[in-house]
Amino acid sequence: MEKKNQALLWAGKRYHSLNYHLRQKFGQKVFKIPLDAGLTCPNRDGSKSVGGCAFCSLKGSGDFAGDRQVNIAQQFEQVKDIMHRKWAEGKYIAYYQAFTNTYAPVEELERLYNLAWQQPGVVGLAVATRPDCVSSAVIELLEQVGKKIYLWVELGLQTIHPVTAENMNMHYGLNDFEKALKGLRSRNIETCAHIILGLPGESREDMIGTARAIAGMDIQGVKIHLLHLMRGTWLEEVYRKDPFPFMELNEYADLVVDILEMLPAEMVIHRLTGDSPRHLLIGPEWSLNKWEVLNQIDRRLLEIDSWQGKYNQRDTVEKGT
Repeated sequence: MEKKNQALLWAGKRYHSLNYHLRQKFGQKVFKIPLDAGLTCPNRDGSKSVGGCAFCSLKGSGDFAGDRQVNIAQQFEQVKDIMHRKWAEGKYIAYYQAFTNTYAPVEELERLYNLAWQQPGVVGLAVATRPDCVSSAVIELLEQVGKKIYLWVELGLQTIHPVTAENMNMHYGLNDFEKALKGLRSRNIETCAHIILGLPGESREDMIGTARAIAGMDIQGVKIHLLHLMRGTWLEEVYRKDPFPFMELNEYADLVVDILEMLPAEMVIHRLTGDSPRHLLIGPEWSLNKWEVLNQIDRRLLEIDSWQGKYNQRDTVEKGT
């Protein structure tokens, strides 16, 4: 199939969505069950800092995950029941989302991972973490888990720019990300990078630079987040003292389209925006309407007849597939 018609490859979508990827792999609807393993983070417990990354919520970016006050099996059932209000049928990806899910003794991590992937109906496991918390022992454990069930690891890159990382109290950077990625890929572990658009002080060119960097890496998936400012974060304090502008919907959609065009067609798009519980959101308010954001991106792709990978030289979609 000619490159011009690649949009037809993804069930009518003009980008390689996670939904499409999982349907192709498992032959049916598969959705994630976000869980809270009860762990913390070196950016919260004083090992590197306290308070977490400036943009991270009090729940460690796991605001839609299960309740850490109950065990993993109970969390799984509770969240599963909620998800089935949207989808009547489907299999599950057990998703350790909240905080840093490789930040514990390996024996404890093994117990947690086994608890999650052994829940009924689970066909895969996703583990979200910081790139500076991926030791060789953790990689060995993940490799063993990946031999038993479909697995990917999510690494929070957010930005490649050191000044932004410092301002956001991240205490890790691009070098940490590249080291973790190299270790994971040496064991053939699929990896998904997180990036955030709209971080204070970053220009459009800065954000494009981060996207261009991941487009050239051995990464299997990406989550593109919109910065949404939440109550209780360190960034809220910054905003109250010196307000910074939020991205506008049209501005955000246009930027996402530009990023999709440069990403490899085979890279799975796990997310195209970010959302927050309504009662915690400070801005931008338009981010609450997630479907409108996604529709705006779809409309823009259609208007300019574009698609993921249009300007990517690594495009590996084979003719006739």
